[in-house]
Amino acid sequence: MTDQAITRIREDGYVVLPELLSKGDLDEIRAALAPHLGRRALGRNNFEGHETERVYSLVGKGAPFERLVEHPRILAILDALLDPGYLLTASQAICIHPGETPQPFHTDDSFYRIARPRDAVSISTIFAVDAFTHENGATQIVPESHTWGDDRVNRILTELAKEFGTKPKGERVPQPARAANEIIGDARIVDVTMPAGSVVVFLGTLVHRGGENRSSAPRLALSNQYCAPWARQQENFLLSIPRERARAMLARVQALLGYSIHPPFMGHVAGVHPAKLLRD
Repeated sequence: MTDQAITRIREDGYVVLPELLSKGDLDEIRAALAPHLGRRALGRNNFEGHETERVYSLVGKGAPFERLVEHPRILAILDALLDPGYLLTASQAICIHPGETPQPFHTDDSFYRIARPRDAVSISTIFAVDAFTHENGATQIVPESHTWGDDRVNRILTELAKEFGTKPKGERVPQPARAANEIIGDARIVDVTMPAGSVVVFLGTLVHRGGENRSSAPRLALSNQYCAPWARQQENFLLSIPRERARAMLARVQALLGYSIHPPFMGHVAGVHPAKLLRD
């Protein structure tokens, strides 16, 4: 099963693992998220989403999210595609409300200035807490875009940005539903529709975006992203998660947060392993 998933990721740039989480898992996740959602703390720009709630440093918000970042099916894929000692680079909940327009197309690891195409520096996961549909903002991807060079990626991102990416909030309005598979320029855009509990796993170099929510209900998802052990993390978990909270986590989760060493000594604290300081 893992070998098949890795083959799909290498060839297409992504794979969907259907219904990885049970209804009980999803109920527990919703209960743990409830105190952090519903405040209408919406995004500050088109990328975050003017009608989208985000909960950052999600791994620090409760045991269900700690378990999720070390899900064995996910770690098996990461073990095959990233160097040993990889890190958690981002962890968040994303709730797209009705009326949200599409996120600008992007790649998740564009800040790593290494020429494309390249081996994986980061890998992203998006778990569907609500089913992803054509109407409610399913993630949209451009299959095989992880194989493109920089010039082609930059060209297609510029072309795709003409649709919504640079428009101010007042000019961004939901559009009529279109075909699930659409061609813009030389990019084939695919809606990643999947049942609740499923997860899409994709390379950080894959072009994608959050879709527009034309439905009457929010669409909730969780996203954990991972990066090579030498790469800088997007979120500074050592500051965003209190040490007392981190101290109670499992050793594998602590290591993913950055309480770890990439040989021979990247990540030390005055010559001491950070996990030792965490214990002390």
